[in-house]
Amino acid sequence: MKKKIIIISSLGVFLIILGSIISILAPPEIDNTGYTLIENLKIPVYSKVKIKDLITSIEGKVITNKTLNTEKLGKQEVSFVYENENNKEKRGVFTIDVVDEEKPLVWLSGSYSARVGSDLNLEEEIFCADNYDSNPTCKIEGSYDLNTAGTYNLTYVATDSNKNEERIKFTLNVYEPAPVSTSQPTPAPTEEREEVVTAFNDVVTRHKDENTEIGIDVSKWQGDIDFKKVKDAGATFVMIRVGSQQGVDGEYILDPYFKQNIENALANDLKVGVYFYSYANSKKEARKQADWVLEQIKDYELTLPIAFDWECYNSFNQMELSLFGLNEVAESFLEKIEDRGYDGMLYGSKNYLNSIWKYHDYDVWLAHYTDQTDYDSHYVMWQLCQDGRIDGINTAVDINVLYKNEK
Repeated sequence: MKKKIIIISSLGVFLIILGSIISILAPPEIDNTGYTLIENLKIPVYSKVKIKDLITSIEGKVITNKTLNTEKLGKQEVSFVYENENNKEKRGVFTIDVVDEEKPLVWLSGSYSARVGSDLNLEEEIFCADNYDSNPTCKIEGSYDLNTAGTYNLTYVATDSNKNEERIKFTLNVYEPAPVSTSQPTPAPTEEREEVVTAFNDVVTRHKDENTEIGIDVSKWQGDIDFKKVKDAGATFVMIRVGSQQGVDGEYILDPYFKQNIENALANDLKVGVYFYSYANSKKEARKQADWVLEQIKDYELTLPIAFDWECYNSFNQMELSLFGLNEVAESFLEKIEDRGYDGMLYGSKNYLNSIWKYHDYDVWLAHYTDQTDYDSHYVMWQLCQDGRIDGINTAVDINVLYKNEK
């Protein structure tokens, strides 16, 4: 009889423990009465949204404030855990609708000019891209004849797969080339004009403070550089081009001055980072480029980031990439760089950063040639001119401001 009691008692304890485990593992019960959501649960595709962003009020606090996956269009059930005012965990469940309501991006000037008989292809010439669609429909409405001089009023129409449409009017001027004169005209008197340059010392005066350093970026175009003079002039860092790709699907070429530049810069105690000029059109290609860059720099100590420099917008229309896809290309390069323990950085001009490089989380090297930039997102380095002059370099050079705490 005693043995039976022991067996029953053990079973009871087991059931109690099992019940506790099930209670712990089971999700809290659904209670959608303890919070209020925003009215419009249509979420733009690729937007960075967390649970709290969608809640206007709650009786308690959100526990699982996760970031939503907004890369796929359509309705999506969202579940989160919150603690109510009685300190009990509850589960909220609601549905969002991920949508694409953004028009394609078209960049064109108000007018284009072409000679009679030219083979200008306007559909390829004009930049046309979409945030979501890798192959939006881009066409020109209106007729024109490249073999007949005249002014043609046209409309560029871009439509994505979600029926978002952009329409921009522009003028095409087709002109006859001027006749070639056989006489030798008397040359007009020329005025001597002083070359406008940006002196390195002036940049130091304007921008050097306790949060900044002033430096340059260089490539083969600067030729032989006396880095001792560069250092003595007040530069504390240099970004060096490690190489470039020879066009879309082209091979990777080491900058002919890279080895000389990096060794002499390091020998003069300058902080060094590098950049690669890319034509990558896929994530796979970008990762290959990162591997190539890592191989070139393996024997040198970098204290500044490795930057991804992608500027081949004239080729973009043929790449069949969405803008989000292009950002993924850059991220693939930078992820590989950071996986190897280096800092990654994305290079871009103000306009391109605002319009195209919108879907990444990497440090930014801003190019904006002005006395005071009004770029309002975060950046860690600012390339403020391309006409700089500094002792030790016989040509123009880009001058940069490096921020110890990002702007």
